[in-house]
Amino acid sequence: MVLLFVVNIPFLFAQQPQKVDIQSGFLEIRPDLPDAVIYTKELSEQVYIVHEGVEMWCDQAFVYMKDNFVKAFGNVRITQGDTMTLNSKYAEYNGNTKFAFASGDVILKEPNSTLTTDTLYFDRNKQQGFYRSGGKVVDTASTLTSRIGRYFAETKRYQFLSNVVLVNPDYTINTNQLDFYTETGHAYLYGPSTIIGETSNVYSERGFYDTRNDKGHFSKNAKIDYENRTVFGDSLYFDRNKNFASATNNIKILDTLNNSIVRGHYAEIFRDKDSVFITKRAVAVTLRDNDSIYMHADTLRITGKPERRILRGFYDARIYKSDMSGKSDSIYSDEKTGITKMIRNPVMWSGESQMTGDTIHLLSNTLTDQLDTLKVFNNAFLIQKDSAGFNQVKGDILIGLFTDNELDTININRNAEVIFFTRNENDELVGINHSRASSLQITLKEQEIETIRFIRQADGKLHPESQFPENARILRGFNWRGEERLLSKEDLFKGKPIPILPKITGIPLPKLEEAFFDDTPEEEINIPEASRLLPKDLQNQPDDFTPLSDEDDSENSENSEIKKDQKIED
Repeated sequence: MVLLFVVNIPFLFAQQPQKVDIQSGFLEIRPDLPDAVIYTKELSEQVYIVHEGVEMWCDQAFVYMKDNFVKAFGNVRITQGDTMTLNSKYAEYNGNTKFAFASGDVILKEPNSTLTTDTLYFDRNKQQGFYRSGGKVVDTASTLTSRIGRYFAETKRYQFLSNVVLVNPDYTINTNQLDFYTETGHAYLYGPSTIIGETSNVYSERGFYDTRNDKGHFSKNAKIDYENRTVFGDSLYFDRNKNFASATNNIKILDTLNNSIVRGHYAEIFRDKDSVFITKRAVAVTLRDNDSIYMHADTLRITGKPERRILRGFYDARIYKSDMSGKSDSIYSDEKTGITKMIRNPVMWSGESQMTGDTIHLLSNTLTDQLDTLKVFNNAFLIQKDSAGFNQVKGDILIGLFTDNELDTININRNAEVIFFTRNENDELVGINHSRASSLQITLKEQEIETIRFIRQADGKLHPESQFPENARILRGFNWRGEERLLSKEDLFKGKPIPILPKITGIPLPKLEEAFFDDTPEEEINIPEASRLLPKDLQNQPDDFTPLSDEDDSENSENSEIKKDQKIED
C-alpha cells in the first residue's frame, strides 16, 4: 500500500507579509531616489493604497517596494474598516510590521470620539495607538487632554496619563491617570483626582464617573465638598443631576459654618434640600466654647440652610458633654433659636444631679454659642445621691441657669417639694429636711448642691434621721436612673450592638498592560532607512507609563479601614 502525503509547503514557514498595493496615482521615477517609486494625485483623485484591510489616501506617496514601506504626504487619510479614520499631513506605514506613524495635525476618529495630537503611533498587530506629545479627545459630552495617551481599538478605550484634564460644561476633572471608554462615556480615575463643579467638588484616589449621565462613585480618601459641608467616607456615590450623594462606612460630615461634625456608617445628602440623613452609630459633634457636645440617635436627620439648620434624632437619643449628659426617645435641635428638645422619657445629668420630666429643653445663646438655660416641663424631678439616701427636689417646672457652660443655679416653680440630707462643715449628717414651697432656688458649686432657698414656704421641718421613716424618704414619682448615666463619649453607644458593615470592594486597579513599544535595545531596532523616525522614538520612555502598585490596591482589603467600633473624635 502506498500512502500519499500532501503538504502545503508555505505553512511550514512564517507567513510572508503582503506587499502594499498602490491602486491609483500618477507614477513617477526619480533618479535621485532609486529605491522609491513616487505616486502623485491626478487632478482631484488622490493616491490610493491598500494593505490587508487598511486603505490609505494621500496627495503624494513614496513607496519603497524593497522595504514594503510607504511615506505619505499631504491630506493623508488612513481607514481601518468603517470604525476608524486617521488624518494627518504626513504618515508612514510599514507593511512588514503593520506599524504606522502620523504627524502634523493628526486626527483619529472613531464613532464616539475624535483625537487630535501632533504625532501618533499606531500598531495594527496590537490594535493600539499611542502619543506622548500631548493630545485632546472630544467625546459627545466632554473634552479630555493629556500629555500621554493610548488608544485600545478593540475595547474602544483610551488610557490617559500625566496631567489629565477632562472638561465638561458643568465640571472639570483633573487626575494622574484616566481610563475612558468611548462607547459608554465611562471614566475610571486613578491616583489623586478632583472633579470641580460650580456647586460641588469631589476628591478621591480611586473613582468611577459616568460622564454622560453625571453619576459616579469614589473610594480611597474620597470626599465631596458642598460649599460649607464636606462629606468623607470609605465609599461615596454622587449624582450631579439630582444633587444627591450617599456615603458608606466610616463617614464624617464637616459643617464648617456651624463648627460641627456628623459621623456614622451610612448617610444620604440632598444638596437642594440642605438635608443629611445618617444612621449606623450616627453622632453629631458640635464645638461649644472649647468643649464638645455629642448627640447620638439610631438615625439623625439634619435639614435647612446653615443659619437655620435643624437636627432631629430618632430612637434612643443620647447627649454627652464633659460635665453633662442625657437620654430620651428622640431629640430636636434648632441652630437658629439655639434650642435643643429632649422628647419622651428624658433624663439629664449635670454632675451628680439627675433631672427628669415630661420634656427637657436646653437653650443656647445664639450669639456666644454658650449654654444658657435648662428647662424641665411637667413633673420636674431633681435627684442627687447622698451616702445616706437621695436628695430630691420636685415641682411642676425646673429652670436651670448656666454660667460659662456650667449649670450653677436651679429654680423649681410651682408645687415644690424637697427631701434633703443636711450636713455640717465636717460632712456629718445633721438631719433630713422635708419641705414644701410654692417655689425654691438651688445653687450649685462644682456640680454639688450648695444651698436651697425657699420662696413663699408653706411648711417644712428638719427631722433627726432616727425620727424620719424610711418609707417617707422617697418622694412620689421618684425614678433613679443612675445606671443609665453617660460617663464618657464612648457611652453614647453603650448597650448597642456594633453594626454589621458591608465590605467595600472598591474599584479594581486597571489591567497591567504591556508597554506600547517592544522592549528592544536601540541598536537592534530595524527601521527603514527612508523613515523620519529614529530608534529612540520607538523605545519606551521612563514616564510613558507608571503602573499603579499593589500598595495602591489597599482599599480592596477586607474592611481594612473599618474598626471593630467607631472611634468618636472632636
